[in-house]
Formats: sequence, structure tokens, C-alpha cells
Amino acid sequence: MATAVHGELSARLQGFKKVQRLAYACAEAVAARLEPGVTERQAARMQRGWLCERGVRDWFHLPFAWFGDRTAFTGFRVPLQFFPTDRRLEPGMPFILDMAPVYEGFTADIGYSGALGDNPVQERLATDLRAHRALILREVRERRPLREIYENVDRLMVRQGYANRHRAYPFGVIAHKVDQVKERRWSPQLFGFGTQSLKGLAADALRGHREGWSPLWSPYRFSDHPPQPGLWAVEPHLGFRGTGAKFEEILVVTDSRDPEQSAFWLDDDLPHVRRWAEEE
Repeated sequence: MATAVHGELSARLQGFKKVQRLAYACAEAVAARLEPGVTERQAARMQRGWLCERGVRDWFHLPFAWFGDRTAFTGFRVPLQFFPTDRRLEPGMPFILDMAPVYEGFTADIGYSGALGDNPVQERLATDLRAHRALILREVRERRPLREIYENVDRLMVRQGYANRHRAYPFGVIAHKVDQVKERRWSPQLFGFGTQSLKGLAADALRGHREGWSPLWSPYRFSDHPPQPGLWAVEPHLGFRGTGAKFEEILVVTDSRDPEQSAFWLDDDLPHVRRWAEEE
């Protein structure tokens, strides 16, 4: 971050990078402890406990865990189905851990995909996510409308032979904005989401409505605008015959005219990025 744009942002971005790395460290630690018989609820509690022990007191949303065909959101119709269940992990079963802690006022929202033992389908999905990370960054730098980029992600999934599973999220979002919140010792939650973060997202939605943009990156008309400067938690989610995989990480968008400074991933030292480098 030696450039002018990066230098101006670096002090703030370091806070976001710190909490994102903390969340991914949690995901790796909890994934290493998973074993047959562990339930989604237990895995979610493990994430929450690990983070709380390290000073997390607030959340964009509380941790999620999905096992088996729930990693592909099979049969999901209502928001309550996203919450952890008593589904038990079995050998070879895919899993996704998803958490959004707030630490020292900075927010992260991450997704970590894995399997309990060998799962060639999940491994293939995880590998093929690399092309989506590259496509999203390239087209954000080209300042294409968010809705168009979403459609191009869809087309890439079809070419790969996969189904779009982030479309199952509320409003079909592939990403949403994140920001700083006031640091507090404790913050209440509403339906699993931190009230401070919800207020911030609502304020962004109101401001965006007036200015012609949305803090939600969706396939709908309200996302038919160029990328808005800020920090976006991006999560392309692939599905194939009851198996799902995704990553989720922060993309930084600026108003710089320099393409490389106009958009960049906050951190390239993340588990899925390291895994792709090892596969080369």
C-alpha cells in the first residue's frame, strides 16, 4: 500500500485487515477441531467462543455453519433456514464456516469452505472459485455496473457447470458494504445481526437511495450502477449436486482513476488464495 491512494487509506484499512485475518484464523482453528458427530450449532458456538476469547464483543452477524447439502442451500426457502441446525458432520462431508465479527470498531465478513476428509467435488468447486475472484476484480476496475458484473459471474458459473447459490441469500446478494461502527463493550443483536451494523447498513441504503446506488450488490435494478467507493464483503457461492463452496473477503473500491488503485482485494494472504498458489 505504498501508492498515494493506499497510503491515504492504509491506517483505516489495517483495522479491517486485522479483523479479517482474525476471522480467518478462527475459521482455520475451528475447522481443525471438527470431527464426526459435531453439529452445525456446535461449530457456530466454537467460532463465537474462539472470537470472544480474543476480544470480539460485537458482530455484523453471528457465526453460521453449514454441513452436507446445506452448503449448497438445498431446499432453502426462508431466512430461518440459514441458521445453524443439529445436522451432524460425517466423514467426507463438505462444510462452510461463515462469521462476521466486529473488532475494535472494524468489521469483517468471511466464508471458509472445507470438508471432513476427502471430497473431490468440494475441492473442484474451491479451485474454480479462483476465476470468479479474478473476474470480479477486473470488472470492478473497469467500472462496469454491479448488476452486469453479477450477470457475468452467473455466466461463468454456467460455463463451469455450476449453480449460483448466493442467489439464495436475502435479495440474492453477492456482496454488501461493510464499515466501521462505534466500539462498545457489548452490542445487542436482532435476528442474529448486530444492531449497530444494521443501523449502518440502513443509513447507507437511505443515502444510496437518494444518490442512486445501493449497499447491496444484487441481480436487481437497484444494483444497476457503477461500483461505489467503500469496502465490500464479496462472496461468490458455487453449488453442484448438493455440494457448495464459497469464499468471502473484503474488496476495497476507491475513486482513483488508476485501475490498480481503483479496486484491490484487502489481503492476498488468505487461506483460499494460498491454496490456489500451492496448486500452481
